Formats: sequence, C-alpha cells, structure tokens
Amino acid sequence: MSLGPYASFILISYLSAGAVVLALIGWILIDYRNQTRRLHEMEQSGVLRRSGRSATDNA
Repeated sequence: MSLGPYASFILISYLSAGAVVLALIGWILIDYRNQTRRLHEMEQSGVLRRSGRSATDNA
C-alpha cells in the first residue's frame, strides 16, 4: 500500500489519535475505580444515596 508523499503525516496522525483514545480510556477506568471506592467509603460511613430510597420515603 502506497500512501504517497504524505505517508509520515498520515501515520503520525493515526498514531496520535490512537494514543489520545487510549489515554481517554485509561482516564475513564481510573476515574471509575476512584468513584466506586469513594462511594463505598461513603456508604461505610453511613451516608445514604438518594437513589436507595423508595418513592414513598420522606426526607
């Protein structure tokens, strides 16, 4: 496959886009773990989630 005189630009662009996508996926995974850990800590300390109440419960 011949990409012509712009082959280096095309390859660098694809590699850069792939690196950005992988970085975003990593960031999301790390943030998800941090959020679930914080939520677990809050639940252990007695904080209740609003979504855990039924519609008939009063605040």
